[in-house]
Amino acid sequence: MQNRMMKTTLTCAALACAFTIVAASSAKAQQGGLCGQRDQIVSQLQSVHGESRQAVGLQQNARVMETYANPETGSWTIIVSTPTGVACLVAAGEAFQANAEIAAPAANLDDPA
Repeated sequence: MQNRMMKTTLTCAALACAFTIVAASSAKAQQGGLCGQRDQIVSQLQSVHGESRQAVGLQQNARVMETYANPETGSWTIIVSTPTGVACLVAAGEAFQANAEIAAPAANLDDPA
């Protein structure tokens, strides 16, 4: 029982630490240290690292979060782009794994059935 509690505590601590690192990276990126024109950053990710876009999502204030990865080498990069074309590196790493799960289809709210 204590062993399980210790594992749970360590897992929670690790997740909190990871969240703090990502938040700090995002804050630093937005200060201008890791930002540039999106098209140039994407070009570098593709030509230097062989990464291609694997996922995309919309954030607040019309910002776009994109995950780029190279499935062969496992390298990955997350960037956040603004409507003005500026992109900031938020995180990067290795050991990328694509999720093979298939998402359930979205409910059709217009269908009365």
